Amino acid sequence: MHTEADHRPQGRPSPGLATRIAGLGLLALASCATYAENTEAALGAFQRGDVDGSVNAYRDVVDSNFLRGAETGTVLLAAGRWTEARAEFERAQRAVNDIEQQALISAEDLTESLGSWFWNDTVQTYQGEGFERVYLHMSLALTYLAEGKLQDVFVETRLANALLESEEGLYEKEYKAGGLGHFISALTYELMGEYDEAYIDYKRMAAKGVGMDIAGPALVRIAKKLHRDDELQDFEARFGASESPPADAASIVVIAGVGLAPYKKEKGFAVESLDGLIKVVAPTLQRRGQSVGNLRLVLKDGAGSLRTAVVEEVFDVAEENLNDRIVLVTAKSVARTFAKRELTKQLEDDHGILGRLVGDVFSSATERADLRFWQTLPDTYQAARMFVDPGEHGLELQAGPAGTASLGRFQLEPGETLVILARTVDYQLFANVIGGTPVAPAPTPISPAPNATNDPVESMPILGD
Repeated sequence: MHTEADHRPQGRPSPGLATRIAGLGLLALASCATYAENTEAALGAFQRGDVDGSVNAYRDVVDSNFLRGAETGTVLLAAGRWTEARAEFERAQRAVNDIEQQALISAEDLTESLGSWFWNDTVQTYQGEGFERVYLHMSLALTYLAEGKLQDVFVETRLANALLESEEGLYEKEYKAGGLGHFISALTYELMGEYDEAYIDYKRMAAKGVGMDIAGPALVRIAKKLHRDDELQDFEARFGASESPPADAASIVVIAGVGLAPYKKEKGFAVESLDGLIKVVAPTLQRRGQSVGNLRLVLKDGAGSLRTAVVEEVFDVAEENLNDRIVLVTAKSVARTFAKRELTKQLEDDHGILGRLVGDVFSSATERADLRFWQTLPDTYQAARMFVDPGEHGLELQAGPAGTASLGRFQLEPGETLVILARTVDYQLFANVIGGTPVAPAPTPISPAPNATNDPVESMPILGD
């Protein structure tokens, strides 16, 4: 027995389809809050220094395992809670392991699998952009450095560099990136006394033109140490001559994330054609205002001071990577909007003006740019290194509007390296000391930021030179 439905023209919507599509469109409209809007409370807690509040809020509202692990891990890293931070970063890593392996094998094949061609990109589980996965490995490397697990530092920095090279190969260009990874790797080699390997990493920084204020003096210093006289003359001409530190000198290293990464906004256009709404969208990056330019480390006994220098411009890397992907992102939006226009034409043929309105609502509601982004990343990564006499030193870290942290007094042995991992977020300063022997506990910060919380400063052993 045949029914009326059996004779409906093939490809035409069923009678109830218009209602269902309208419902889907209205549902999409009701849930169109951006990632930044959904996580506003979580980021706000981080900006106030409320670590637990921020972590709990991110866990409550973020459904992507990559972003949940990356955001909470970054907050915990700032607070010096290394083990918890590493666990969260590892959660994020497990979420993107398959796509990362694919990128390492064939970046071109990976591009083919990134399409979300009908609804919009937000219906896919977010697995991070290529540069975000690079920074995930950098974040893991920092936790391992803090825990003194130096071999694990190398694993993460090498993976980060391999992923960066994959992105560069895909877009046939070189990003001005990798300064943080090479610096962490070089520092770790120096801690292990492997100066030949450290020298290679510093040379890579120089070749890429990243972190030159750090890499230049290091190349001069290590070229002298390794008696690379053929290269020393060139390095001194480029970076200036300087006296080598005494053989028994200790050193203090600052590695800081400064400010907050940008957030994504939607850009595009919508045109009402004879056949239905044509809407094309794509994300764009909006840089945040930054309250802190750099940090200043002061030795309170009058032994000197220094300022951090940029080793990685996160905003620049993110913007360049997005610009390279924008053709694919826009092409996907165009393909989807024309597919939805065909649906609108069918609805109008079957249901008249009501079908046309339903189709246009559906197209407008479902064509959304993917605005998800790892928003707790810093705006820049910065670093500094100072060689000091062995002995007792009082340390103070100044961050302008974000406040000043008196870190306490530490005894440094000959050849020992003390590391300060710091982070500024608006008017908050987080600082954690790794290494050295505490002589006096850290007092209340001299110039606390407004509404700042005085998180405890942790001290953990780390290998010396």
